[in-house]
Amino acid sequence: MTLETTVERRSLPLEYPFGISRGTTTETEVVTVRIEDADGTTGLGAASPSPHYGETPATVEAVLPDLLAVVEDVGDPHQLERIERRMRETVRRNPAARTAVSIAVHDLAAKRLDVPLYRYWGLDPAETLETSYTIGLDDVETMREKTETALERGFGTLKVKLGTDRDLEIVRTIRSAAPDVDLFVDANEAWSPRDAVDKIDRLAEFDLEFVEQPVPAENPEGLKFVSERSALPIAADESCVTLADIPRIADRCDIANLKLMKCGGLREARRMISAARAHGLEVMCGCMTESNASIAAACHLAPLLDYADLDGSLLLAADPADGVPMPNGRIDLVGLDRPGTGAVLQS
Repeated sequence: MTLETTVERRSLPLEYPFGISRGTTTETEVVTVRIEDADGTTGLGAASPSPHYGETPATVEAVLPDLLAVVEDVGDPHQLERIERRMRETVRRNPAARTAVSIAVHDLAAKRLDVPLYRYWGLDPAETLETSYTIGLDDVETMREKTETALERGFGTLKVKLGTDRDLEIVRTIRSAAPDVDLFVDANEAWSPRDAVDKIDRLAEFDLEFVEQPVPAENPEGLKFVSERSALPIAADESCVTLADIPRIADRCDIANLKLMKCGGLREARRMISAARAHGLEVMCGCMTESNASIAAACHLAPLLDYADLDGSLLLAADPADGVPMPNGRIDLVGLDRPGTGAVLQS
């Protein structure tokens, strides 16, 4: 089968500066991949690489020709397992680049059958959930204003970035502004184990759902220390990158947070979900700051999840791609009226 491929790199401004404990960004770079078959059907995917995991837009662009050559060599977009295995063999690192191609091939395969991706997978679109909306680190008053804006837009679940000497004040302020929302916090590895236990004891009074990645990923025993003493459930993010990490974190947290840009593909993501379930963990799917060209694919995992943190495209000032409808943050697979992932470029 003849397949035509194209790659485009774009810089997308964020609606607000996005702060976490490691720094603040004002834009994200997205590398979009399109794979077109001989009938003119096109699969769309995208990479939003994170330097924290050793990947940049430049490295994505550098390896994409080799990854796309794998797809062209296999020839059949329905041979998804073979394609992802061959991509792993060809490029051992660069998971965001592999994910972009994985998404595009899944999109193409489902479109060739004229079905949405969730149906291609055999999932129930009614078994979905609401995405959280992230309040990035800033001065406390600005974080309050962002919270009020999120409430006005209908979001009922908020994620708050922490990792400062103002953490208690931040959560107190946001909870007072949003007393009825489901609320969880993310320290992005900023705390020491003992500080984490102490902070979580004080944060527990604010009715939080859980705490995400309280300690550095390179301190697995510290994560276990916190998990055994925490007044709140613990989610592992930076400690949970690939399938091999699931058994390593199983006795160190309550929730596994997978991200497509970390794990390297949609089939790998589904394996991680199954492995997490087998180890008694709840599952969340998160994201980077991303376009709908990749977020849409992650939305189709919603029927398999306990939590969704898929607001990456909602944090953009403008997104060149449209995706799965999210009225008031609800991932509406039933309302999706397009085949494949549902992602389409608008400009």
